[in-house]
Amino acid sequence: MGGRRFDREHRWATVSDEHPIERVAVVSFERNAETGRELEAAIDSELRTATRFTYEEGIFQRLWDRDAIVAVMASGIVVRKIASLLEDKWSDPAVVAVDSDCTWAVPIVGGHHGGNRLAESLTAVGAVPAETTATEAAGKQAVEARAEALSARIETPDSTVATNLAVLQEELGPVERLDGPRAVLVSEDVTVLQRSTSPGIVLGTGCRTGTDAATCRRAWLDAMEALDRDVSDVEFVATGTLKADEPGLQEAAAKLDLGLVAFEKKTLAEFAGPSESKAPELVGWPGIAEASAIAGGRNHELIAPKTQFEEEVTVAVGR
Repeated sequence: MGGRRFDREHRWATVSDEHPIERVAVVSFERNAETGRELEAAIDSELRTATRFTYEEGIFQRLWDRDAIVAVMASGIVVRKIASLLEDKWSDPAVVAVDSDCTWAVPIVGGHHGGNRLAESLTAVGAVPAETTATEAAGKQAVEARAEALSARIETPDSTVATNLAVLQEELGPVERLDGPRAVLVSEDVTVLQRSTSPGIVLGTGCRTGTDAATCRRAWLDAMEALDRDVSDVEFVATGTLKADEPGLQEAAAKLDLGLVAFEKKTLAEFAGPSESKAPELVGWPGIAEASAIAGGRNHELIAPKTQFEEEVTVAVGR
């Protein structure tokens, strides 16, 4: 996942899926129980629960109300067992097939709705995510990914086929931000995103080159604890395009299921924070942490000035 341009009028973001994955069922044959338990442990976290089940006839139907199902078996078996249960990609659970040796993690259905993200998380046990959704196969960002990173819901789901085709053909520009009240008339091939009504906080972040994911994560958790907030209060992590491709920053955001958005230098200069920063003379950029926190917040308000964590990560909080 790489950083993308993000400014006041045009927003790009990184993150995978529109649908949050909170309840995961891991299904395995008894002979693969050990693999099933390994996957259960890898998936279960503070953000989601995972429960292993031994395969028996009708198990998929009984678990169809889960957010996602990881099946330790051949993809052909999975396809046959879930075919009659499929109704709509917006309501069906994401289903990922994993072979018994944990070599491949294949999103069978719901790639853009949690499957791709779940498959990517299984790299922790050595599985390679085999994503076949067209946008990801082409290394591009689906409109569902943009919606999730902005904590938005898609109001016009039928339009996503056309807009994702435009993504593939590199004809879809940045997401346009229109603040209301305003009346807008759109055609059927326009995807409308509506952000949640309860604005959360934005974690403006700068880091040293090569900072690892664990350090970024601890810095964010410390910043949230100081404000008596938790991960559920965060809309996204914000940074500058200068730091958007930092692997540690990307990995930490992905593990916390947070969108990572990047602002251009011009926008950060417009929203420069009040604290002194060495960044202008060292790298020719405004201080990234405070500026990105202010620019990303809906109210463009800084609620916690920048703090430094282990001289590696700088975090400011905006809303």
